[in-house]
Amino acid sequence: MDVVTTQLCAVSVAVVVDAELPGSPANDMRQTGERFASQPPDRVDEILRPLGDETRLVVVQRTKNIAFCFICMTLTALMSLRDLWRSRELRDILELLLSVLSVTDDEVYVKRLTWPLAAYERCCGFISSIQG
Repeated sequence: MDVVTTQLCAVSVAVVVDAELPGSPANDMRQTGERFASQPPDRVDEILRPLGDETRLVVVQRTKNIAFCFICMTLTALMSLRDLWRSRELRDILELLLSVLSVTDDEVYVKRLTWPLAAYERCCGFISSIQG
């Protein structure tokens, strides 16, 4: 008697995109991160809807910038995120999110949004090899 077992495996990759905000003191960054954590989920979900259902966002506070960690569960989600980054739509989404969460009434803009090609290619290679 042969026994066949299958195992489901959830694979995801973490994409870290650094956003440098002009002239933001460390205290403002900390308060913005705290407001993100306490924001009503539907408000944040509406802003993040263009990311799709297979991408999640985690915000990491730093002293002079904020790192956005996107968890992509499929290669398609990863490629869609890269398309949003290339077309600058990702910058627009993050600026809107930060403006809503900002501790001041000033409009927030992202000075620089970096996602090196090598990091993207590593993520693609990893998720492709696992998902086959």
